[in-house]
Amino acid sequence: MPILTMSHEIGAGGPEIAQKVAERLGSHYVDQELISEAALRYGLLEEKLSSLDESKPSLFERFDAETRRYITVLQTALYEFAEKDRVVLMGRAGQWLLRGIPHVLRVRVMAPFDLRVKRLGKKLSGQMGEQTNPRTVHDMARRDDMDKSGRMRYLYEVDVKDPALYDLVINTEKLSIDASVELIAGTLQRPELATTPAGQQLIADRALASRVQVALATHPETRKYRITVEAKTGVVTLEGTAAMDEAVDVARGVVGVRDVKTQQVDIPPIPPFVA
Repeated sequence: MPILTMSHEIGAGGPEIAQKVAERLGSHYVDQELISEAALRYGLLEEKLSSLDESKPSLFERFDAETRRYITVLQTALYEFAEKDRVVLMGRAGQWLLRGIPHVLRVRVMAPFDLRVKRLGKKLSGQMGEQTNPRTVHDMARRDDMDKSGRMRYLYEVDVKDPALYDLVINTEKLSIDASVELIAGTLQRPELATTPAGQQLIADRALASRVQVALATHPETRKYRITVEAKTGVVTLEGTAAMDEAVDVARGVVGVRDVKTQQVDIPPIPPFVA
């Protein structure tokens, strides 16, 4: 069964559409909370997860080893859900992390800003039982847009609004929730999106590489260094400038790793000063 990743603008109806698609197709609906809960199994602190959810990392945090570990763990949790297949993944940069997987449909749900503010205000008023301040709702929507855009740009250097990140972009100004569900559910059943062993292996490779990255980001001998990881059918390739022997030992201890190869990156010498 194909996998659906859903990116959405607040007030556009993304979560409602994703949940209905999951119900219709009998898929597992995985939202940000479930992914965060899965990430906590790796020993992360809930407060740190919340801070990463609420805003883009600061310049200092981007180079902070602990922040990198948290981000890597969240990626690993998403990959592990994707390995199970038959899932609807809400948020967590699934459109980027699962790019190039044949049986993954990447969808973005959007709508004009003023319409989203109107919908959001109506929803919040219903939840609280009283009229909400339009300015407050406007600012909430604007801040949410900026935070989502900032996280994607800072963490992955991509624009969350870039249509190239998606296979399908839905504007709910005209299409209703039910019409959007029909469109997505029908697309997911297209033969082009059929799950294949090759596609499943691609996800398994990325999941394994991510688990190795978590191990490297956790181990005291390797967590300070940037070491890139690739995996293919159990063979892991590490590339870095330091602590490579230690990294090999750490990688070999990860379940699913059959062999480890390394590519040492040499730092070019500083040219002599010429007066």
